[in-house]
Amino acid sequence: MAFFTPVLLLRRKVIVKRLNACGATSERTAKTLAEAGVINPNGFSRFTQKLVEMGTIHMTSDCRYYV
Repeated sequence: MAFFTPVLLLRRKVIVKRLNACGATSERTAKTLAEAGVINPNGFSRFTQKLVEMGTIHMTSDCRYYV
């Protein structure tokens, strides 16, 4: 398992929670992080990509996300 700082763990929790809350649970209902209400959606782009690579969240071809 990868090592993440507490800030990144909190960030992961917020992203997943916000995507669930706005109903982004499939490719059809996927949202951008801004639409999901994630503060500073581009601030941790490498970390967001890591979440996609780990399968925590999924990304569509038009850069929308879902859980």
